[in-house]
Amino acid sequence: MDTITTDLCVIGAGAAGLSVASSAALLGVPVVLVERGEMGGDCLNSGCVPSKSLIAAARIAHASAAGAAFGIDFRTPYVDGQAVMARVRRVIEEIAPVDSVARYLALGVNVVTADAVFADERTLIAGGKAIKARRFVIATGASPAQVDIPGLSSTPYLTSDSLFHLPDLPSRLAIVGGGAIGLELGQAFRRLGCTVSIIEATRIMAREDSEAADVVRRRMISEGVQIHEGTRIVKIQPMTSGVALDLAGEHAPSMLNAGHLLVAVGRKARVEGLGLDKAGVSYSDAGIAVDARQRTSNTRIFAIGDCCAGRPRFTHAAAAMANVVIRNAIFRQPAKFEPQHVPRVTYTDPEIASAGLSEAEARAAYRNVQTLRWPFSENDRARATGTTAGFVKAMIDSKERILGVTIVGDHAGELLAPWVLAMQNGLRISAMASLNAPYPTLSEASKRAAVQALVPKLRSPWVGRLIRLLRMLG
Repeated sequence: MDTITTDLCVIGAGAAGLSVASSAALLGVPVVLVERGEMGGDCLNSGCVPSKSLIAAARIAHASAAGAAFGIDFRTPYVDGQAVMARVRRVIEEIAPVDSVARYLALGVNVVTADAVFADERTLIAGGKAIKARRFVIATGASPAQVDIPGLSSTPYLTSDSLFHLPDLPSRLAIVGGGAIGLELGQAFRRLGCTVSIIEATRIMAREDSEAADVVRRRMISEGVQIHEGTRIVKIQPMTSGVALDLAGEHAPSMLNAGHLLVAVGRKARVEGLGLDKAGVSYSDAGIAVDARQRTSNTRIFAIGDCCAGRPRFTHAAAAMANVVIRNAIFRQPAKFEPQHVPRVTYTDPEIASAGLSEAEARAAYRNVQTLRWPFSENDRARATGTTAGFVKAMIDSKERILGVTIVGDHAGELLAPWVLAMQNGLRISAMASLNAPYPTLSEASKRAAVQALVPKLRSPWVGRLIRLLRMLG
């Protein structure tokens, strides 16, 4: 068996692994990248890229149908389902060269396309080669989580991994799971003409601010999405033309029929078959255990991205973890990952964007919390564009430090960026309040929310006395 000796060996060519491999290569560090499947991982092939491409098509269809409110009649748009799905795959193909084997070979990365398994704490076997590295980085990502429902194992169903291989749009779609994936795809398919039912055991977007979730819930119901919260699936039965679901819930129908079934109940870390026990790496069903520096129980082995336990499962979080590993493994800096600063966005319409603590979390953790709020219905740009649903909500402590922010509304993900910058740099709410936002823009809502922190001070008796004194001085 041939032996490869290198400084860094990365296992997994998804967003996390590619970030480490490319950064190391650009620094001139010898690096081996091992990938058994498609380059680009979930983000490119079954996650961010295809889902946002589908959402873009759905937004155009919805905008066409909503033209009457602006005095424009587009008539009923015709949706070519096969063309929509073909474009989704075409976007993937257009981006794929950026993540390809050829590009990484050109960067100087030694790419091995094979399964990987640890033989011991310092040796990885892949493609008939023994790879010995100074440091290893596990970035194997996650796969769609399974759910224990009677009849599911004998029923054909879709996951985010298989959904975008459909040649045409589904006509009747049932979605199990009311999290970000289920809601984003559910709204998109409904806007493209599909009948959509979402089944959620608790409440949709349980992780998000309940007030923000209410805004999205109302919009989706108004568009015809059937949302069944607090509903349990008793049994699933395959039918000749689809699937039948037996439901139990206070407001749920007893039976629901659909042409396709999408299971979207979250994702599970990929840790099986890696020989982690032989490598001395601790893991569980939740993923690989890591410390603040992304080191595993074997300090020569790092883990980043969705395969880690207790880490945010976002592409931008993976990139942040990759930066921590580069600083630790190459520059020997004790850099740490800070999950509290990782933002998240649910790409429904309206979007929900959050960073830091929710209002409920802030009040549970701090004694004196002030909630600052400004609705988009009071924003001139939102009125002009007809996107008045939603609000900006920020929480601050007694020292006016920003504890968290939630934005629900049009372009909420874009509006979140300055808040994240402020939180990462320890800025107080006065920094946002003093922002000179261009008019008319949605970003004025963030400034107006921040200004609410100044209102109690301006109403202070001392301020009135100061004004009267200055008036007396001429």
